[in-house]
Amino acid sequence: MIQGRENPQDTKLRERLTRVRHRVAIMSGKGGVGKSTVSANLAWSLADNKSRVGLLDTDIHGPNIPLMLGITDAQFTAVNDEEIEPIRVNDFLHVASVANIGYGQDTALIWRGPMKLGLIRQFVADVDWGDLDYLVIDTPPGTGDEALTIGQYIKPMTGIVIVTTPQEVAILDSRKSVDFARQMKIPVIGIVENMADGEQVKVFGSGGGERAAEELGVPFLGRIALDPRMVSSGDGGTVFVADYPDSEASRQMAMIVEKIIAWCNGSGNDGA
Repeated sequence: MIQGRENPQDTKLRERLTRVRHRVAIMSGKGGVGKSTVSANLAWSLADNKSRVGLLDTDIHGPNIPLMLGITDAQFTAVNDEEIEPIRVNDFLHVASVANIGYGQDTALIWRGPMKLGLIRQFVADVDWGDLDYLVIDTPPGTGDEALTIGQYIKPMTGIVIVTTPQEVAILDSRKSVDFARQMKIPVIGIVENMADGEQVKVFGSGGGERAAEELGVPFLGRIALDPRMVSSGDGGTVFVADYPDSEASRQMAMIVEKIIAWCNGSGNDGA
């Protein structure tokens, strides 16, 4: 072996990332806060603005993105011996998820860290994403193997969006996500408070995410009102912001998307 020669997959990964303008990871400190819902609706909204968007689902053990976008029956196809096509949602939005590899939906993937690391790297290096304005990365909860892999290999990261709910336990875990980003030297785009009390439904309160953002010195992107129809949209394979564009939650999501776009375009990171 020649010393100093780059691993061929690392070369492909690096070359692939040069064609991605912005790389945005969606994180949460704990499960059940609606992170995948935010990821799916964010990616759809960006694509609806005619941006070229790739949505990378790195939740290996609980991939929900294909269900939320109505592509659970789709499977990857080969471009050639070394590349595969992502799953097409529409002309501007494409997805890669372990759920589209062909495992049964009830199959538990009992994988250790190295296997998960390898799959995430392969999803970036071997999927023919083409030229992207945004690569949105849906991560599993916490700061474990998947998040670490993203931080180490998808460089430079444009930033991280952290999703929390108003309860104190979720806010406590979101603080760990902020600390993770700082240790990995990844910018924090901001915190989103999901499932907040809205005009019609009041369950979990509101304001906790904004308070955490202020205390941690990171931007607060906004809150999204709890709306039961968000569950039915996701379970039905459709996107909430497309189904109910005039709802309170969709209007709030639109403002959050605008802030993320503005942050990315003003961040000085063109992905090169």
